[in-house]
Amino acid sequence: MSPDPSNAVSPDPAPGPAAAPAGSTGAPERADVVVVGAGLAGLACARVLARTGLDVAVLEAADGPGGRVRTDVVDGFRCDRGFQLLNPAYPEARRVLDLPALRLQSFPAGVVVADAAGRRLMADPRRVPPSSLLRAVSGGLRGPGSVGEKAAFARWALRCALRDPRDLLSAPDEPWGVFLDRIGVRGALRREVVDTFLAGTLAEDDGSTSRRFVELLVRSFVKGSPAVPWAGMQAMPDQLAAGLPAGSVRYGVRVGSVAGDGVATSHGRTTARAVVVAADPATAAALLDLPVPRVRALTTFWHVAPERPTASAALHVDGDRRGPLVNTVVMTNAAPSYSPDPLSRNGSGRALVASTVLGDAGDPATEKTLRVQLGDVYGTDTSRWELLVTHAIPQALTAMDPPLDVRRPVVLGGGRFVAGDHRDSASIQGALVSGRRAANAVLEHLGLAVPRREPLDAAANATLVGMG
Repeated sequence: MSPDPSNAVSPDPAPGPAAAPAGSTGAPERADVVVVGAGLAGLACARVLARTGLDVAVLEAADGPGGRVRTDVVDGFRCDRGFQLLNPAYPEARRVLDLPALRLQSFPAGVVVADAAGRRLMADPRRVPPSSLLRAVSGGLRGPGSVGEKAAFARWALRCALRDPRDLLSAPDEPWGVFLDRIGVRGALRREVVDTFLAGTLAEDDGSTSRRFVELLVRSFVKGSPAVPWAGMQAMPDQLAAGLPAGSVRYGVRVGSVAGDGVATSHGRTTARAVVVAADPATAAALLDLPVPRVRALTTFWHVAPERPTASAALHVDGDRRGPLVNTVVMTNAAPSYSPDPLSRNGSGRALVASTVLGDAGDPATEKTLRVQLGDVYGTDTSRWELLVTHAIPQALTAMDPPLDVRRPVVLGGGRFVAGDHRDSASIQGALVSGRRAANAVLEHLGLAVPRREPLDAAANATLVGMG
């Protein structure tokens, strides 16, 4: 069973963000390999290349690492740029990241469904703390959906959990909505829970995403406990950047064009033996003359409540779908380090609430409607909640349309390579794997040995999650 996250947090004072290298100004005249972009894929790629002794220059247009995985500190609160979670069961995360150093704060294995009848916890009884077991079992029995629909969903989730990821990836593909209709998950459970929950995960509500991708996600939910680092999601890229040789990452450098022998930047030309473009999907497509991948947008509103509206750290969804909300969570219930208030650890301080809607919708009208819906979901008055910051992310996720291909080419010829979750799967796992794949391709291009993939221990192998 998973421990209660509110009791699993170390009592030590919250540390500041991990110390990433300050980076050098300007771009070097030459390097063995140039990596364009200091997101997770670019940093993972640079990590492999630097460990072979190559001189790697990572050129990043922003003022810090992370790409789409950044954390803003606003009035002392940690607000990730969009609601994001790390599943520590991802095999590539286990290989690349120092997970204990991130001091992960886990979320409960379940979701609270709010509707006119109240709020019910829908959770796997095997993975909730004893104090929540009765509520989870009761919520599942009383929750929306017929017995037949619940049984069909449980059989599907169990099959996803037990099958080898390679089998899931080789199965016939189709839109996930069509598949769930076919197996009988098409009633109240589907409308009030599954569709709403997956909308926030996939950034779509039309059931068009690849069934293969959704089944891999379901497998990860069953196997792992999604979490956030103590210092926010940016602790991951900060950690990767800090592990590179000093001066490897150059911030504030914009790349204008790419060739196999180097790049033209806002600070002059850098020559190289190979170039890896690990930028966002649209930028990578423009620099490399590739088709623009279809992307999906999400917007997250961060509110501060004078007191927490619930003691639950579980994700909440609106079963009645009374507004634009796809999910909401009291972040400081699961991750007290996201608050500057020392009393937040026992629930006495202010509460940080993250609420996400589909699309690029950070306008005041949407926030006003959302605030009313949040009052219904939490059963409280939200008029005194303060809107801290809004993160509208136009390229939140690359669309994973069927048929899913998680091994899209990273070699473009002429010394040019590409990395990013758009070459693999729209996940942290996919970004890290694509970085490794691109690095290995560069090493082969340069006639150098590809390092053996770092093994996982027996415990990690027992919980491998797909897409790796």
